[in-house]
Amino acid sequence: FKLLYFIPMMLSAVAIGITWKFIYEPSYGLLNALLRAVGLGSLARGWLGEPHLALGAVIATISWQYIPFYMVIFAAALSGVPQDLIDAAYIDGASPSQSFLKITLPLLRNTVRTAAILSLTGSLKYFGLIYVMTEGGPDHATELLATYMYKQAFTSFNMGYGSTVAVFMFLISFVLTAVVLKLGRREAIYG
Repeated sequence: FKLLYFIPMMLSAVAIGITWKFIYEPSYGLLNALLRAVGLGSLARGWLGEPHLALGAVIATISWQYIPFYMVIFAAALSGVPQDLIDAAYIDGASPSQSFLKITLPLLRNTVRTAAILSLTGSLKYFGLIYVMTEGGPDHATELLATYMYKQAFTSFNMGYGSTVAVFMFLISFVLTAVVLKLGRREAIYG
């Protein structure tokens, strides 16, 4: 099952974008057809054409692609948690939630930190799927720094400004990564 869950991660962003653009299509898309088939036709929308829905639809698609990656990372980390510690906590009277908060979660600290860094830096540079699905629209509702940089550099031919946006994206990624690592070191020292 882990291999099946991981398949979306192995697909190209362009293929995923085209597929989900078809799913979200307002007149013949699968999502609206499914809503109509179960009697919820009033909920059918132009998912990528309405500014207040487009970002949520794109986020759902990105989540569909990347959640399996984080699932595999956390499954591997959970397999490294010693069962003896959890059993000892249960013997001492700890509830499952107390065992999770006091034993499992602290042992997953490095995995949580790594996942946070990967998701923060990945979200800043994500381009392909959003450009295929919406090109940053409608009305700039799904515009990211990456799509803005592309439009400035290659559509408007403002290469200098596009390069400046790219450097700014790098600096944001660098600062966010440094902050997450610094907070992790502080927790390791004081926690």
